[in-house]
Amino acid sequence: MLLLLLLLLASTGDGQAQRVAGKKKNDVCACEVNSTMWSFPVVKYEAVLQQVETCEGSLNNLQEQVQLSHERLPQIEAVIKNVTARLEPHQYLHDQGLYTALSLRMLGQELSQLETDVSDIHSQLNNAQTQKLSKEVGRLSMNVDRMKMADTINLKTVKETLRHLKNGVESCKSIPTDFRGIQKLCFKGLITDISDPVMTKVSPHGKSYISGSWGKQAQIDSEGQKNSYWVQTLLSSHILGNTLRVYQTYEDFMASTNYKDFTFASSYSHADAIEGPSAVLYGEALYYHCYRSADVCRYDMNSNAVKRVTLPGIGVGFNNKFPYCYYDCRTHSDVDVEADETGLWAIYATLGNHGNLVVSRLAWDNEAETLNVSQTWETRLFKKAVSNAFMVCGVLYATRYVDEYREEVFYAFDTATGKDDSSLALPLEKVAKGVASLSYNPTNKQIYMYNDGYLLAFQAHF
Repeated sequence: MLLLLLLLLASTGDGQAQRVAGKKKNDVCACEVNSTMWSFPVVKYEAVLQQVETCEGSLNNLQEQVQLSHERLPQIEAVIKNVTARLEPHQYLHDQGLYTALSLRMLGQELSQLETDVSDIHSQLNNAQTQKLSKEVGRLSMNVDRMKMADTINLKTVKETLRHLKNGVESCKSIPTDFRGIQKLCFKGLITDISDPVMTKVSPHGKSYISGSWGKQAQIDSEGQKNSYWVQTLLSSHILGNTLRVYQTYEDFMASTNYKDFTFASSYSHADAIEGPSAVLYGEALYYHCYRSADVCRYDMNSNAVKRVTLPGIGVGFNNKFPYCYYDCRTHSDVDVEADETGLWAIYATLGNHGNLVVSRLAWDNEAETLNVSQTWETRLFKKAVSNAFMVCGVLYATRYVDEYREEVFYAFDTATGKDDSSLALPLEKVAKGVASLSYNPTNKQIYMYNDGYLLAFQAHF
């Protein structure tokens, strides 16, 4: 009876109970039951199992791809930031139309590969982060494509022509009313020779203070400081200073006696403090590069007043952006203030002139008591390829490192004609490796060098 109940309650493959008909024979219930319908579906099970295993494998692969994508996303973001950062400083060059086709091709190739990588990840994840990456890469690519479309060669030619024209205009303006008077002070031609050191002395603060400037008062018609010598040493980290030491005579300077110290800023970080190893005593005022700015300062030793003027140009270098380098960079030597027979000068570099040397003429208006920039010339000499520079009769001279005991004057740019000469080879001896400053003095035609704590003077010949 129990077997009959089990048979009657048996389930079919679709989960429904099966009714089985039976016959009574000899007081016995007999029936035929087809048990094949209850057999285990091995084939179907194996098929489903295979699908489950295949699905599990696909899921593992997808999980690995997602994991890999998450690992690559920060790398791609870093590449985008790097490319963006590299492109940003050249945005000015893009705006002005001056760049090289080679650098653009290389940048385009890098961006193309980046687009492919971002596209692959975006197709896998398609989230807000990948969408943002795609937009940023696309924007960068469009910028590069627009830059490629420009005629860079013609733009370079035009820029160089404009530079020559601008220099020509400034040179015409520089011809003085009293032309013969200026000719008496200046010489025909460039410097032909520079003597061995005619004076050697240690800085009054000691050899450990390796940066500063010094010399003789440079204004030819000065009365108050006619024979005075001065030293300006950078006492803070070889970068900053706020004092000036003045000796009334050459004898006092050599004997280190009878000097007077002037303080032109209340601290090393004051706006009127000096930054970098370049200054010149002209008349009764010290001219120098003002702290953390694109300004030149004028300190009046009689009134203690400080006046300033901002140097012209796009992106004037300061705060160690365009120091003198060549072999070793002289830190924070961005702005170099000089004097010659024609007056005061500032030598510096700008982003607008692509880091090349710029020369500006300075003028002090005694009546208005203002410091002004009257003219500016742009050269093709990269400032970081120069160890130092000075002015003589309106000509810029630049030096380079030769070895530990020699520098060489190798370049000249004449503001009177706008022409340059890179064929010079005038040796300058030194006693230490580093040259903090060089300045020419028109009153005695000597060149003064602050040489890692040593004070050297040379005689220039024409």
